[in-house]
Amino acid sequence: MRQYPAPITDRKIRFALVGCGRIAANHFEALRQHEDRAQLVGVCDVDPRALDRAVGATGAAAYTSLESMLRDCAADAFIVTTPSGLHPEQAIRIAQAGRHVITEKPMATRWDDGKRMVAAADAAGVRLFVVKQNRRNATLQLLKRAVDKKRFGRIYMVNLNVFWTRPPEYYRSAGWRGTWEFDGGAFMNQASHYVDLIDWIIGPVESLQAYTATLARDIEVEDTGVLSLRWRNGALGSMNVTMLTYPRNLEGSITVLGEHGTVRIGGVAVNEIQQWEFATPDPDDALVTDASYQTTSVYGFGHPLYYDNVIRVLRGEAEPETDGREGLKSLEVLVAAYMSARDGKRVALPLEY
Repeated sequence: MRQYPAPITDRKIRFALVGCGRIAANHFEALRQHEDRAQLVGVCDVDPRALDRAVGATGAAAYTSLESMLRDCAADAFIVTTPSGLHPEQAIRIAQAGRHVITEKPMATRWDDGKRMVAAADAAGVRLFVVKQNRRNATLQLLKRAVDKKRFGRIYMVNLNVFWTRPPEYYRSAGWRGTWEFDGGAFMNQASHYVDLIDWIIGPVESLQAYTATLARDIEVEDTGVLSLRWRNGALGSMNVTMLTYPRNLEGSITVLGEHGTVRIGGVAVNEIQQWEFATPDPDDALVTDASYQTTSVYGFGHPLYYDNVIRVLRGEAEPETDGREGLKSLEVLVAAYMSARDGKRVALPLEY
């Protein structure tokens, strides 16, 4: 049984954020909604303009390096929202300093790095959280419950689509975008939350085969890919991803076909329950209409609910929904997909025993 620091119950939990790019605003707003139990005490970025914007938005103390922040900022937990390839070393340094770590997706771009992050947190006796806010979407919560209640009976087929667009200027906006070392491609970056649904909702994957392509963007990694999947429960399925949809983001969806049920959750970001049919009624059926919501953001609205769990964990009131080991599950699928595409063959999971 791992030992963690004593729960924080006599004051607000102090957070600090490293990397003030586009996703940081979602974290700022989520923490603002929990200001009765949490406060943001520090922000850090190497870009002076990004740092100034973050300070102006939050009033938190400014730091220009992680080292100075770890030395001078009395935060209990550090949020890592830097380029993906920087997550491992930064998370490990934070853990070794005795602070809890919250890392954005993907937790790492390499399998061994993800394992090192988990090991470092274990060795330091701190928590490692991986941000998977889409799990908190009302639409996906209903689907997850339907699977857990075995309403589908045997699941036959599962299909996921991520048909979004990232124009050339998106990749040109920062030198790390579209690189293997710091970013990863359409699967690893943009579709990461959908890869998470593969294991979280349906279960462990038995094997997969992938094709990836760089069809239109001047980047190292893929802008388009397809994935064929076989789950351990016997279900077959696919995942289709592209960042080349014209002229705007079109669809983020999951369809589950089972022995006694059919569900399709679509919209631009799994925000609309478009099909919900089961052989046997359940009280959850009355919640379907209200679960759908309108959005133009692919990020969804799950960050506040995600942070509620983090805060409750650090207060000793709950267990983490997505810790480092849970994060490794989707990283394993991602790494297996890239191995398959590179080598042109089926890859069986787990990657190691």
